Amino acid sequence: MMQVAYSSSTIETEAVPVVVPRRHVIHEMLVPFSVAYLIGAFATDLAYWQTALVMWERFSVWLIAAGLVIAALAAIAAAIDILTGRQKPARFRVLTYVVAIVLSIFNVLIHSRDGYTAVVPTGLALSGIVTILLLSLLAGGWSLTDGIPLGAAR
Repeated sequence: MMQVAYSSSTIETEAVPVVVPRRHVIHEMLVPFSVAYLIGAFATDLAYWQTALVMWERFSVWLIAAGLVIAALAAIAAAIDILTGRQKPARFRVLTYVVAIVLSIFNVLIHSRDGYTAVVPTGLALSGIVTILLLSLLAGGWSLTDGIPLGAAR
């Protein structure tokens, strides 16, 4: 979305449009990566459940860990935007994302156990819940903020 500002020149009497590009926030670019990793972990959990190959369980651990690292970077970027007053938090979206990340932290701890019970049934259920939570964020885009500066009227 481009914003148009008008400037007035001393030489010309009519206003000349000046295009101001929309500033992209970094967390909007990071959130989809963490979502993809965590949903990928659900897919590998399903593969492990059906095949019992340890490779799928290891993939799940790595995908969850990578999703958590990227989620931490996205949270830091969103916190910077919110604390500097450039953005206003989207409370429900942030709460949903935080719940999914907390469940993923428990999930990576459960996946770190040995054997079939590391994934089935608890790890698989947690991955499924996280997937549902993250897919619910898809409807409104990937932003954890409203894009409105703090104190600005809607």
